[in-house]
Amino acid sequence: MQYDPIKRVLGDAFNKTPFLRKVFYNLLDLLLLRTWHIHKELRAWGKGRRQQPLQILDAGSGFGQYSYYLTGMSEKWRVLAVDVKDEQIADCTNFFQKINRRNVIFRKEDLVTYREPQETFDLVLSVDVMEHILEDVEVFKNFYASMKPGGMVLISTPSDQGGSDVHGDDESSFIEEHVRDGYNIQEIQNKLKSAGFSRTEAHYSYGTPGKISWRLSMKYPILMLGASKLFFVILPFYYLIVYPFCLVLNWLDTNTRHETGTGLIVKAWK
Repeated sequence: MQYDPIKRVLGDAFNKTPFLRKVFYNLLDLLLLRTWHIHKELRAWGKGRRQQPLQILDAGSGFGQYSYYLTGMSEKWRVLAVDVKDEQIADCTNFFQKINRRNVIFRKEDLVTYREPQETFDLVLSVDVMEHILEDVEVFKNFYASMKPGGMVLISTPSDQGGSDVHGDDESSFIEEHVRDGYNIQEIQNKLKSAGFSRTEAHYSYGTPGKISWRLSMKYPILMLGASKLFFVILPFYYLIVYPFCLVLNWLDTNTRHETGTGLIVKAWK
């Protein structure tokens, strides 16, 4: 399935006013299980640091929802949000200017070639980006070169345990834009170490509760929207029924360690 056209439709629908854009961000925060995991990690990383003037790279900023969250955590933090798509950069720049959120800059960059000329960032955030980039080790090397000593990179990406909804050799990714179906947990840590990172940690997300929630809250609605835009009318009623179950499932997934899962949360330190 081509996921980007559906994302563009959703973005356009909620981009009419700053209020609707904020509603969109709040809906993403509620619906996307990866956001639950990332917010938990960011709160842990930011504990005791909110009064420090830190530099953060949002690497593959997309709709800008994580830059919005980070800049709301502390006015002292400065976020550089980069994406390869012109329309995303222009759209986010316009929204953040309208809400007078001044501690973020959006810029078009290709992560395969982009690196800062000096050690700049205390944190690099990469959410559902690496599965779209073939030259992943080059990107990790760029992250490493652009980070301050002691800085951390935080990555969310599909795993090889059914990530991208692939469960066998004869299946292809649910999201056609993916260049890999998922990372082996040891593989991505080895790649980060080969890029220079001294210490890595990784754990599975989207365990059994998360897989059920993802199908109910994301996969089935996306399939419906891909079949017909008329399902936009039905979606609010659909979510009224299924979301209470997804809420419980998301909480269970975020607060449980999983032996396996279709997603990975990976951290590495310089």
